Amino acid sequence: MTGEEVFLLGMLLGLFAGILSGIPAMLAISGVPLIAALAGSAFGVFDLHFLNFFPARVWGVMTNRLLMAVPLFVLMGVLLERARLAERMLAVLGQMTGGAPRGMALSVLAFSTLIAASTGIIGATVVMLVLISLPAMRNAGIDKRLAAGLICASGTLGQVIPPSILLVLLGDQIGNVYLEAQQAAGNFAPDPVSVGDLFAGAMLPGLMLVGLYAVYIALRMRPGDGPAPARQRVPLQKVLFTFLPPILLILAVLGSILAGVATTTEAAGLGAIGALLLAAHQAEGRGTGRVLIVAAALGALVLVAIGLAGLGRGGIAGPSGVAALVAGVAIGAGTLAAGWRLWRGGVLYGAMVETVRISGMVFGIVVAASMLSLVFRGFGGDHLVGTWMQTLPGGGMGAIAVVMALIFVLGFILEAVEIIYIVIPLLGPPILGTEISPVWFGILIAMNLQTSFLTPPFGFALFYFRSVAPADISTVDTYRGVVPFVLLQILALGILVAVPELATWLPDRIFR
Repeated sequence: MTGEEVFLLGMLLGLFAGILSGIPAMLAISGVPLIAALAGSAFGVFDLHFLNFFPARVWGVMTNRLLMAVPLFVLMGVLLERARLAERMLAVLGQMTGGAPRGMALSVLAFSTLIAASTGIIGATVVMLVLISLPAMRNAGIDKRLAAGLICASGTLGQVIPPSILLVLLGDQIGNVYLEAQQAAGNFAPDPVSVGDLFAGAMLPGLMLVGLYAVYIALRMRPGDGPAPARQRVPLQKVLFTFLPPILLILAVLGSILAGVATTTEAAGLGAIGALLLAAHQAEGRGTGRVLIVAAALGALVLVAIGLAGLGRGGIAGPSGVAALVAGVAIGAGTLAAGWRLWRGGVLYGAMVETVRISGMVFGIVVAASMLSLVFRGFGGDHLVGTWMQTLPGGGMGAIAVVMALIFVLGFILEAVEIIYIVIPLLGPPILGTEISPVWFGILIAMNLQTSFLTPPFGFALFYFRSVAPADISTVDTYRGVVPFVLLQILALGILVAVPELATWLPDRIFR
């Protein structure tokens, strides 16, 4: 073993020891490589001139327009969470199903899917589902193990159902690594990989996973189980005003990206403004402010419709230009009114603090991972990994199997952001330099991360559930409840491996 290999091994072991020690992850991810670089320089196996590139890398992260979407999507999720939309949706669904166990379980799955697409934050989603849906499911007579498993599984759907913060970060890393790997392999004009590709690629696998959950629930529970349903007649107006606004918001964000009308960052801004308007509309109060908020929401939909129809090319002089100008004025006035209302209620301040906290954690890890990647290359780790993967049996698929197994294990101890910015730059180039679809590879990683967050005994979703679950649901009950859902996720992952077109067909149809 050469000196570089010894320092690489020591750096990786020290990295995981630092993370597991409890110190902030970004300090471990950046501090351990820096110490390894200084020690390696003292022994003559590392050139400190490599560190001169670190400021440029940090500048590249801070000026990356794609990463600007992260705090905007976080703000969108936090505002929707604080608007108490989930409670309203579950209450309406409970009235529609009359408390029937199977209907209630399927209703929880349905609105969990919608909330997952809105927030995309595992911890917040699982805790919210426990507080809101667990009492309703227990009152409906649903077995506590099934209820626990359903909540934990549903809470992780935000990892694969777009718009997802995880997919934004994956798109950034896979796009950059794929471009470098293809150029190193001699392909100087590869098709770029965008976040829109991953959003489109995740649609069918995400819906497939939700469908597998629904089939399991339908087969596990019989219509006659539990108390007799007492369905109530819910007015159509109440149903529409409860479900239509968040659905329109999600469709507007996704539609503008997939139609090529807006970039990911622009669509994230649209989502943040839409969530602000929706949260303010749900707040108490009437009068001119509410009128302006409704006008702003309608104006946003008008702008999206103009963009989707391609009517905005005629400039400001045409009818579509005038409509866009009026819509823009309405959006500005409504946004100011919504912001003032939420600020007075204390909602906006709390949402901004939470957004800064989460975004700071994400960007801190991104910057720290730049140091790790730089030192790893300085020790020649990229060449070592490439040579090692070429010796694996099975070629590209064998390398993918190794990477997937490593990500699955790391999911027990690391956050998704840490895994993305550690594993992909270090192990991704040998895979992304081949003919393997980068979109398919990215969706495989997303679904693998989701599975690892749910797997006993260290899945993060289980820890979040136990932190707020009632005492009569034991840890063993939780583990036994999630096992069927873990098996369903492994089945979905196997189907995606066998049928890559599930991830590649829709992006090809939309973008190519």
